[in-house]
Amino acid sequence: MTYPNPLAEEALTDAEDQYLVRCVQSGSKEALELLIARHQRWIYNIALRMVCLPQDAEDATQEVLIKLLTKLSTFRGESQFRTWLYRLVINHLLNMKRARAEAKEMTFEDYGRELDSTPEADLAAPDSQRPDAQLLIEEAKIGCTSAMLLCLTREQRLVYVLGEIFGVTDRVGAELLDISRDSFRQKLARARRDLYNFMQGKCGLVKASNPCRCAKKMQGFIQLGYLDPQNLLFVRERMVQVREVTEKRSEQLDAFYDAYAEIHRNHPFHNSPDFVASLRSLIERTNFQSAFEA
Repeated sequence: MTYPNPLAEEALTDAEDQYLVRCVQSGSKEALELLIARHQRWIYNIALRMVCLPQDAEDATQEVLIKLLTKLSTFRGESQFRTWLYRLVINHLLNMKRARAEAKEMTFEDYGRELDSTPEADLAAPDSQRPDAQLLIEEAKIGCTSAMLLCLTREQRLVYVLGEIFGVTDRVGAELLDISRDSFRQKLARARRDLYNFMQGKCGLVKASNPCRCAKKMQGFIQLGYLDPQNLLFVRERMVQVREVTEKRSEQLDAFYDAYAEIHRNHPFHNSPDFVASLRSLIERTNFQSAFEA
């Protein structure tokens, strides 16, 4: 089941969301479950790009949804529900404890040295065309380019994820982060520049003269434990890409920046775990209706 993009310039979901919120505040558990189902996939995919590892993204998403449960009674409909909910998401992602992949506090310089020291191995021509080899190369590519995002500060990362990967406009980005449109554009420009400077000097996906190649690094990632062929994290469901679920950018982006951003927009847009089911027991254990009574 899919729903319209809540991060689009005109959020077509908001009237339906507001109706569901009123039903929830009147005591409807069914409306609450539907509200969670409408947004869990988007929250999870933002969280995944912030923390890199699916399990940590699941934990962050569940924490956000529990906050939604506990704070929904305070929503009075004075703003768009999209604004209220995704500010909750953003505040949590900016202030939560460090996820496992963030523990090293890695800079672009650190990550560049790690890539340089990763052993390289060329696949034999017949092996490189096998479907399983192509899957592992894709896993290496997504894992490596996802890790690059961790070299940005949390704020830079969040602005880049929203503005460059999910394509939110400066109006929506400013609304969600509660800053000016000019400030959002400036923060996005700095994040784009920092990521571009690293990829332009290191990554061979766009600049062919760069030596780093996913196929050559794949075996090294396996040896170092970064890639587990028996437990793929990123390419289990290559059915939908981020670029297919977000609106097209109206402005013409710098071609060099956009070529690198397109790598991240081609990452999978994952189905999230069913948080409705996992939270249902929590809903059942609480005096649900009393939480919304005056």
